[in-house]
Amino acid sequence: MIMSDDRISLLFERRSIRKFKDIPVNDESIRRIMEAAMAAPSAGNQQPWHFIVIQDRPTLDRIPDIHPYSSMIKEAPLAVLVCADLSLVKHNGMWEQDCSAATQNLLLAVQDLGLGGVWLGVYPREDRIEGLRKLLAVPNNVFPFSLIAIGHPAEEKPPTDRFLPDRIHYDRW
Repeated sequence: MIMSDDRISLLFERRSIRKFKDIPVNDESIRRIMEAAMAAPSAGNQQPWHFIVIQDRPTLDRIPDIHPYSSMIKEAPLAVLVCADLSLVKHNGMWEQDCSAATQNLLLAVQDLGLGGVWLGVYPREDRIEGLRKLLAVPNNVFPFSLIAIGHPAEEKPPTDRFLPDRIHYDRW
């Protein structure tokens, strides 16, 4: 199936947004974002993910004490922590890819809904993993993977052209 320009443009329009308006994200948008995240492909359809939707302002305000690059969370009305439940893993070594796909789907849904978001890496940084595990009461068999700040954007960023033809190899290197 060939994607129309309108559908594929979402991929190019998605940008990391770090400034947010003081407007809450509605429940329907949160549900759609979570549905999109869970529609991601996963190895053997193992779907090892869990998501923590964080809206509590005091909790959001504590995250920058744990994650050194998350200061924008103090403006965001919402964050989602993507986690991997190792008890659900059927294909060892694949959960990181599964959670990456879920994170990207989540970011594309955020863009499609007219919201903004930024991916904040958590895994494999032990200090971030343990700090978020403690703050959010995450069980020991569940690994915090990525954190996404989400909100109504207070900045506009135009699409960028990241296409590098010299990075494409056909049939062999």
